[in-house]
Amino acid sequence: MNNSLMRAIRGPIVLITLGVLLACDHMGPYGISRTWPVIIIMIGLMKLLERLFDPRPAQPQGGNQS
Repeated sequence: MNNSLMRAIRGPIVLITLGVLLACDHMGPYGISRTWPVIIIMIGLMKLLERLFDPRPAQPQGGNQS
């Protein structure tokens, strides 16, 4: 997977997760007040996957190299 694909699917995955959590709120035993951290976890996982599959080399940190 490349970085642009990961960015492209991040929004839909977050919306699907939100939809599942809202469905659980209405039909299941868990309310949105107990499950909202799942959204933050999903966003964090997507950001982690973006960094793992980023094809660009790491930029050196530091001052001027003379």
